[in-house]
Amino acid sequence: MSESIQLTLAGEARMVAFGRLLADACQGYGTVYLQGNLGAGKTTLCRGVMRGFGYEGAVKSPTYTLVEPYEMEQASVYHFDLYRLGDPEELDFLGVRDYFDSPSLCLIEWPDRGKGFLPAADIILSIEYLPEARIVTVDPQTGHGRAICKTIADRQGMLAEEVC
Repeated sequence: MSESIQLTLAGEARMVAFGRLLADACQGYGTVYLQGNLGAGKTTLCRGVMRGFGYEGAVKSPTYTLVEPYEMEQASVYHFDLYRLGDPEELDFLGVRDYFDSPSLCLIEWPDRGKGFLPAADIILSIEYLPEARIVTVDPQTGHGRAICKTIADRQGMLAEEVC
């Protein structure tokens, strides 16, 4: 098995189902970089992660607040959106390093805008937009990332079952 895995996900329900699977695979901790153009499905994926931890409220992209914290019984999840970040140094002034010092799951949209001020990713998730589907590539960067990929690879057949 190659270290990276690639999935084709047709429809929003499958992206949410994949997010649930990702939540389970991460076991409540890690750093996930989310890459993809505007509208690719990064926030939809994050909604699926939150659903995987039992959160049923609204999940929106924290474009203006930079980070949205979700404190749940099973995990603390921090959803970052760095799209509007002017300079990576702003992250240091905002004290975001504190989010990475505790055992938590950090989902980071537009991580390239925080280069030099973010911890290394456990996995890099790249989402490619196609008119009828999304192609998601999961690229592990650490031992924890490889374990996440293995869990996803072992359970990817459940994605189709979950949305039926």
